Amino acid sequence: MHSNSEIPGEGTTIDQKKMPDEPVKHQRSILTHPAVVIGAFVLIGMLFALQEWINLRLWGYKISAKIEFESWGMQFLIWGVLCWLMGRFLQPVILRATPRRLLTQVLPLSIAACMLQEMIWVLFFPNLPLNHPAMHYWQRFKFHLDAELVDSLVIFWSAFFSFRGIAYYQQYREKETKAARLELQLAEARLAALRMQLNPHFLFNAMNSISSLMRSDVDAADSMLEQLSSLMRITLERGDTQLIPLRQEMEFIEIYLAMQERRYVGRIRQQVSVAAGLHDALVPALILQPLVENAFVHGISGSQSPSELLIDVQQAGRQLRLTVINSSSRASAGPHQATRRGIGLANVRARLQLHYGSNASLCIAEVPGSRYQATVSLPLEVATEPTDTVAHFDV
Repeated sequence: MHSNSEIPGEGTTIDQKKMPDEPVKHQRSILTHPAVVIGAFVLIGMLFALQEWINLRLWGYKISAKIEFESWGMQFLIWGVLCWLMGRFLQPVILRATPRRLLTQVLPLSIAACMLQEMIWVLFFPNLPLNHPAMHYWQRFKFHLDAELVDSLVIFWSAFFSFRGIAYYQQYREKETKAARLELQLAEARLAALRMQLNPHFLFNAMNSISSLMRSDVDAADSMLEQLSSLMRITLERGDTQLIPLRQEMEFIEIYLAMQERRYVGRIRQQVSVAAGLHDALVPALILQPLVENAFVHGISGSQSPSELLIDVQQAGRQLRLTVINSSSRASAGPHQATRRGIGLANVRARLQLHYGSNASLCIAEVPGSRYQATVSLPLEVATEPTDTVAHFDV
């Protein structure tokens, strides 16, 4: 670096401070702001000035602190401006420079930058070096350039490769971001496909129920058609919304249970329980309906004796636990077990995996009393805009 006496200056380890000249491909970091970059360089210059001034004092040289700090500060101010301009306007060259371009383009540029910095600096300090016969401008320029060329090249190339490394890192981060966005879009597309899969599956089963009632109870079949229409309207109004408040899911289930009540009149006892404060918890849309439908199709419909269906929603620590329990005869246990690979439950598992990964689960087990229990556990999240509307269950 520049010395204010005939004693060579110390220190060439300033390349570590070029990191603030970070070039960003699409968005600019605050670290690339010229005030930050140039300020960092000036600060480095002040530290070198303090170091040299202390060393010269210890060696017995009486050097003005003002000259030291002015000369070092100006030197690094110039380098800060040059390096910021390089990072700002030569980013494509920095990023894509091949070994051939490094030799044919960047190397001459580095020498030119060192000479330019030296020419500007010499203009501001015509009395340096101290304790040396008077020299005109070009003599002083040659004197300082000979003494400082290697150190100046170190600064330039340290800044260049720092910018290059940061540019590669920025590209890597951008690729990661794009990959994450694509993964999210793919997950959303899969969720939408799974939702679309549920609708015809549910509609097919509902129409079968209505068809069976047409032969025995036309009025009940007509009521079921109206209720089915309400369910389809709710589904259409939700659109592509994936997470909904629990109260909306329970409103859907309430209508569905009313439909089944008409079909299995007098044969089933239904009980729904939702713990207080959970109506605004967020759940995947149509997460309970396949479990309830599964209970009817593979449990209750196969039993000639009175059956029961219990739906319970509770909080378990930071988890929301949704449980569906249905009674079943031993004869119907086989098909119930087979539904673990059926459309409805497979759909539920797939959506839980896409929404929550390993933080959610669906468990199906036989419990005492010839009953089967399906339990969905998922992270407890509450809607940001809770509502006072609470579903009412008339069972």
